[in-house]
Formats: sequence, C-alpha cells, structure tokens
Amino acid sequence: MKDIYILGVGHNTVVYIDLIEKCGYHVAGLYHYEKGRTGELYFGYKIVGTHDELFTSDLSGKQFAISVGDNEIRSRLYNKLRDNAGIIPTLVHPSAIVSRYAQLGQGVIIHANSVISPDVIIGDDSVVSSNDLITHGSRMGAHCFIASNVVLGAYVTMQDYAFIGSGATIISGKVSYIGKGALIGAGAVVTKNVEPNKRVAGNPAREI
Repeated sequence: MKDIYILGVGHNTVVYIDLIEKCGYHVAGLYHYEKGRTGELYFGYKIVGTHDELFTSDLSGKQFAISVGDNEIRSRLYNKLRDNAGIIPTLVHPSAIVSRYAQLGQGVIIHANSVISPDVIIGDDSVVSSNDLITHGSRMGAHCFIASNVVLGAYVTMQDYAFIGSGATIISGKVSYIGKGALIGAGAVVTKNVEPNKRVAGNPAREI
C-alpha cells in the first residue's frame, strides 16, 4: 500500500482521508500550519508536524494530498511541494465516472459520484467535489475549485483560480468563460460570461 501525507487539517480533511483510502493509499501522517497541534489525532491519524517543518525536510519521492479549499493557499502549497521534489498524485474516487476521452492534470481531485464527460480538460491542482457534472468540451484551468452538486455546462472555460459554489449551474450555450479568480455563489444560475475576479450570485446570476 502506498503512503501519502495530507497537508491541511480542517473540517474537510476527513473527506480527503476517505478518498485516499478508497484510492488504495495509506495516510502516513498529517501536516498542519500550527505548531501546537503536532501529536494530535484526527480520525485516528496523527498530525506529525507543521508545514514549515515539512518544507525543511527531504520530500523526494514522498506523495502528498492538499485538503485546502482556498485556491490561493492550495496553489502555494502545491508549488512548494513540486519545487521540493514532492509528488502530488491525481486522485479519483472509485464512484466517479471519468471518460477515457477526458484529460486530468497533476494533483487533480475528483470526489465521489462526479461525472467528467468526454473532451473535458482539467488543469493541475483543481478540485471537483461530490456529485458534480462537468459537461463535454469544458475546460478547467489550474488551481480551480468546484463545490458539490454543480453543473458546468458544455464548452465553458474556467480560467485559473476560479471558484464555483455548491449547487450552481453554468448554462451551456450562454456562458463561454468564467474569468481568472472569479467566484460563483452557491445556487447561482449563470447565464452570461463572468469577468476575471468578479463575484456573482443569484438566479440569474448578477455581480455582487
């Protein structure tokens, strides 16, 4: 069984533990940013050190997952791991359906019951949560996050660092892109393009 370490200890970390176990890995330990938590047990797994301690050690050949939802923080950790020869595998839950005609980058996370359709490309370090539908011809850039129960319509491009909240629907044929760093609120119905770094919410979605 392959060892993997998890960076980040929060409410969502147990979801990553479940994903990692179902993908056939063994959680060798957790790393947290706070020094005072070293030695704690989280769902039976020990916090073995801090992020700072981790990045002063030899990471060559070691595998990692990053259970952080914030795109900026996750991308910084991802890049530091890669710069220090750490390995960040792509993890796909066994219940997810990923077309053989889709392309997944390094460190991509696909959670339970999601569907990745043909001709989808997902960039490095992007996260697809549970029960999502990523429709054919769509593109996700690097360091994106899609929360649960989202429908990303056909031929939509999510640029880097974009975020889609739970239950949102991005309408096929009306939306061609979601800009870099844009945020789509939970439950939004998006019927037009979203410019970079804008926040939209509602039905139909409007800038907030």
